[in-house]
Amino acid sequence: MELMGRIIKKGKVSGEALVTSQPISFFGGTDPDRGILTEKGHELEGKSFAGKVLVFPQGKGSTVGSYALYRLKKNKVAPLAMINKECEPIVAVGAIISDIPCVDKIDITQINTGDLIEIEDGKITITKK
Repeated sequence: MELMGRIIKKGKVSGEALVTSQPISFFGGTDPDRGILTEKGHELEGKSFAGKVLVFPQGKGSTVGSYALYRLKKNKVAPLAMINKECEPIVAVGAIISDIPCVDKIDITQINTGDLIEIEDGKITITKK
């Protein structure tokens, strides 16, 4: 299956999807040293997104979240790429300054955790697990 979205940060990557229907706060909701979601009660609490294609509706929280994404990248535990329903400015700036491919305007309900995702610019190719 192929989906087309809006390019936030260009890139070409391939990896396993990690999907949530809940927004993510990168500042305060993630461990910047381990690449793990730490927000209490989040459906991905305790899960690692390092090296995965992180699929989530949008970001939330402080503008410091952009720099939290940058720190994750510097620590080599950032998501491989990000796919959003609607990419808001915090995630967009974080993706751009961290060189993390990012696409939005995607029906994220079409993607499941474990699916193989290929991103080339705005085109997303999904291979179901």
